[in-house]
Amino acid sequence: MLTPHEAFKCLADETRARATLLIAEHAELCVCELMCALQDNQSKISRHLAQLRAAGLLLDRRQGQWVYYRLNPELPVWFNDVLRITSEGNAAWLSDSNARLSQMDGRPQRASRCC
Repeated sequence: MLTPHEAFKCLADETRARATLLIAEHAELCVCELMCALQDNQSKISRHLAQLRAAGLLLDRRQGQWVYYRLNPELPVWFNDVLRITSEGNAAWLSDSNARLSQMDGRPQRASRCC
């Protein structure tokens, strides 16, 4: 079970906080999308995603060459509330990242989900 200490420790890093909020907003994103949105390199993004996955905040799935990350659906309600309130109250903080993401060339296409 995710504790407040673990959750806030994960979100204390700006890259992890931004990535988590973007994933929460877009349902799922792959490493290349986060690289574009956050203007950072693959190794740094992947390292932070691995930390979020190890903490139980994110799950991943492979589709061809892409690995997509999404929030763990078993996260506590209070944590989802924190993400929602943070996102709603700080839209400007992510506006540049969202703009870059919406203008990304070659964005991977997701297959229809079966569940």
